[in-house]
Amino acid sequence: MSLASFLEWLSNTQFSIFMRESTWGEPIVESVHVLTLTLFLGFAVMLDMRLLGVVLKRRRMSEVLAQFNPWLFGGFAVMIVSGALLFSADPVSFYNTHPPFFKIKMIMLVLAGLNVLIFNATIGRKVAQWDLNPKTPGAAKAAAVVSIVLWVLIIAAGRAIAYVLPPP
Repeated sequence: MSLASFLEWLSNTQFSIFMRESTWGEPIVESVHVLTLTLFLGFAVMLDMRLLGVVLKRRRMSEVLAQFNPWLFGGFAVMIVSGALLFSADPVSFYNTHPPFFKIKMIMLVLAGLNVLIFNATIGRKVAQWDLNPKTPGAAKAAAVVSIVLWVLIIAAGRAIAYVLPPP
């Protein structure tokens, strides 16, 4: 099955039709998506600001990670599920938008995920070595800057999708 065939099939499912035609389905899912993004982004920016040495300087990085990670992972999971539900409402239009803001957003999401994986596999593994040091290693600061830039781009692309999708 080709991608185009899959998107057509998805577009014709009962759930997709419900999301497109329901008065409340899409607005409720959109609200959950935006509120979860707000929750996630608040914790992500605080974590990045700690890595940059701007806030929470007296808090050990391991404590910050232990407190923020459940919120980050939970928020991210709900955000991905609600985003997938929104996509399912009109997958053909989302995928074929021009300019391709949906595709740009997906690429940025993958890059943000890779940034987290690389951080955790490298400098994040050695957090015990720099845990109490208010000066964060350069690699951790670079990961924080990349994170902030990617999330700004993800949000901008997400907002732009609304302006290029055809009206329902």
